[in-house]
Amino acid sequence: MERKITSVATLMGMIAIILGAFGAHALKKQLSVEQLNAFETGVKYQMYHALFLLFLGLNTLLNEKGKKTVFQLVIFGVLFFSGSIYLLTTKPITGVDFKFIGIVTPIGGALLILAWSILFWNIWKAKR
Repeated sequence: MERKITSVATLMGMIAIILGAFGAHALKKQLSVEQLNAFETGVKYQMYHALFLLFLGLNTLLNEKGKKTVFQLVIFGVLFFSGSIYLLTTKPITGVDFKFIGIVTPIGGALLILAWSILFWNIWKAKR
């Protein structure tokens, strides 16, 4: 499980860097300042959670079940939160109004909060 988690973490981090560079350079002339800021928020949260997954994969205080649960919550949380932000902010480029998926952004945020909460609980109750 650790190898899977750290592999996904490194991939997620790499994609965050690519999207961050894409946003800073290619999207700069296409999007408004507000849209660029929102896109950057998606990138930041993706990178934060790539680092979170690295920590999770290397952590020895959680059992396999706890790691799997947190891992899945982070994956879906980032897909919903950051993914929806990417789609919502790039309407001027894609021409597609993804407003209908706006509801998944807060759901993704809630999943990320839940992942952190479960990690906290598992560390708190771990035998010392």
